[in-house]
Formats: sequence, C-alpha cells, structure tokens
Amino acid sequence: MTSPQDKRRALTPEALAMMDTIARTGSFAAAAREMGRVPSALTYSVRQLEDTLDVLLFDRSSRQAVLTSAGQELLVEGRRLLQELDAVANRVRRIATGWESELTLAVDDALARRAVFDLMEAFYAERLEGGGPPPTRLKLRVEVLAGTWEALLSGQADIAIGVPTRTPSPAIQTAALGPLEFAFCVAPHHPLAEAPEPLTAAQIAEHRIITVADSARQLQPMTIGVLPGQDVLTLPSLATKVEGLLRGLGCGSVPAPMVSRHIEAGRLVRKSTYEGLRAGTMHYAWRDNGQAPGKALAWWLARLRNGTTCKALLEQHEGLLL
Repeated sequence: MTSPQDKRRALTPEALAMMDTIARTGSFAAAAREMGRVPSALTYSVRQLEDTLDVLLFDRSSRQAVLTSAGQELLVEGRRLLQELDAVANRVRRIATGWESELTLAVDDALARRAVFDLMEAFYAERLEGGGPPPTRLKLRVEVLAGTWEALLSGQADIAIGVPTRTPSPAIQTAALGPLEFAFCVAPHHPLAEAPEPLTAAQIAEHRIITVADSARQLQPMTIGVLPGQDVLTLPSLATKVEGLLRGLGCGSVPAPMVSRHIEAGRLVRKSTYEGLRAGTMHYAWRDNGQAPGKALAWWLARLRNGTTCKALLEQHEGLLL
C-alpha cells in the first residue's frame, strides 16, 4: 500500500507540469514532442503516477488523452499549485532585495480611515522592476490611546501612526504628524446644548460622558475627560462614540474634523468648556534597531514625511468611518 509520504513525493512540479502539457496538447505523442521525451517514457511516467496515487488519470479507451474525473481534479489543482510555486519564488526573489515579508501598521482610531486606505492603495500600486507590486503583506491594526503605543513596543506592529505623545523608549523613533483639535459636543436635544458657555466642570459632571475604551492590555490604560463621580458610557470606537453623541446618550470630546459635518448640519452642537481649546500634536513612531529600515517601512516613512499626507490622516474623515 502506498504511504502518504510516497504520494506527496510523486506530486512533484515536474509531474504536475507533465499533466498540464498532456491535457493542453491533447495527446501523449504531442506532449512528448513538446517535452523532448519519447512517448513510451512519458506513458511510463503517467503509469507510475497513477500507481502511486492509486487512481486512473486518463481514459485508456480513447485514442486521445482524455482525463478521468480524478485526472481533471489533479490537473486543476496541479495548475493552481504551480502558480503558487511561481508566486512564492517571485516573492522570495523580491524579499531578497530588501522588502519585508510583512509590515504591520498600528493606526490610532482618531485618524481618518479613508486616508489610511488611500495610502495602502498607493502602496499596492507601486511597481517594482519586472512589473509586480511590492511583495510585502500589509496588516492593519486599529488601536485606541495607549494601545497604539503598546502594539509598537510589544513588537506587534512595525509602525504606529497617531500616537499622542513622544517616544517612551530610546529604541523608538518618532516624528510629528501635526496638530489635532478636539471638539466637546452634545446632541441638540441634550440638556447641555442650551447651557451658557463656557461649560463648567460642575455642569459637565452632572451629565453622562461617553468615552472610548483604551485598547492597551499591558500598558496603563489612559482615561481622558472623565470627572470625579461622573456617569460613564464606554464604547469600543470613536465611530460608536459619535453615534452615541448623535443619539444624545451623553457628552464628550472627539476629533473636530471627525464631526465637523455633523456640527455644520446641526446634528451636533459644539460647546466651549472650562478647559478652553483642546488640541495636541499627533506623532508616528517606529522601532529603530540601528539599521536602515526595510523597503516597505521606508516607503511608509517617506509618505508620512509629506505634509499633505499628514493633513489628510488628521482631517479627511468624510465618507469612511470603520
């Protein structure tokens, strides 16, 4: 009885290519001519493959090379495997030129998702020598507050985009994205909508505040804007926080560009508070191992040095809130 190991050894690229050539040319004789072999040797190779797999691959009652159902399945799967082998070989060759096999991006929830997807689209549109796209697989993580730092520091991400403070580690390099302004908002039917401004801490504390849960697991989670004794509704993302604000479930601060269209349309009311104008500089950060970054990381760092790109990441919230 043929062992599984023997069957795997029989399914070589050469055997799969032989099946493809026979099916494509329509006969053993034509396939033998194309492959530079004598027909008897090709027939023997097919019989060996059939014996090892314990299946009949070709219908012997026909003068032509007619595949059985098992042979057809092997042909389809064999062609797929040959394509995958070619793809792997191409990826290996490209990665050998300095492209990382995978690059993980940790993006803070406060950034514009549309601009992030624009960058990913531009990355995949790059064409290397030979015409193919970069071989690096991208992985996107959306994090909140300290969770963005944690993904980078723990090695779960290669670059963190949208961290609110400068580096907490000498092994991390940072650069500024730009300023991000926050707006304290309530729904038009919320009790604070008609309250005189600026709102005092005592006024705000009387009402439920909506917060977004910090995604950090190891670092100390950050809590922003919650006053002592205040009722809190914690939601998983800024998109759900905006929905909570629109429904009047509470009050809270969100990136101003994210809600500008709701404020302009009257669906939210922006209120000044005792804190004055809230704004902070957002940064991007990456690990520095003392060596030049891989080509994929270098591509992203080059794009993030562009002021227009940074502005889009901070402000281009229209249309896509995930």
